[in-house]
Amino acid sequence: MTNSIPKPRLRRRLVCMIYEFFLLLAVLFISSAFFHLFADPNTAYFRSLHQFYLLFVMGTYFIWFWTHAGQTLAMQTWKMRVVTLEGNRLDTKQAITRYLVAVVGVFLFGIGILWALFDRDRQFLHDRLAGTQIVSVEN
Repeated sequence: MTNSIPKPRLRRRLVCMIYEFFLLLAVLFISSAFFHLFADPNTAYFRSLHQFYLLFVMGTYFIWFWTHAGQTLAMQTWKMRVVTLEGNRLDTKQAITRYLVAVVGVFLFGIGILWALFDRDRQFLHDRLAGTQIVSVEN
């Protein structure tokens, strides 16, 4: 890992995650309204299909931002960027890996986030496993 790239403190990353949650809530609300226009809520598989759809929407949101700008909207506000360990832009495979591991880590009682409390570099589990890191952006 490169030590020359400035990294945001854990508290700043957690506050950014809270801000991201509210932005993502709006995206999911609009996506759900769109989904309900075309799906029949009386079908047996409606709930499962809707949940899969929302996971897909979230994945698309994160993966697109991480691979194109390296920043989601919340990360832009808090002046952070996700990059590879070498400081390069994420490729699609790394972004998908980061997203899927993050989803599993959050749904397993937040173990992927709590991991940062014990990690020597204070990285989240999804960053550690995907070979990524969050760095500060100086603008």
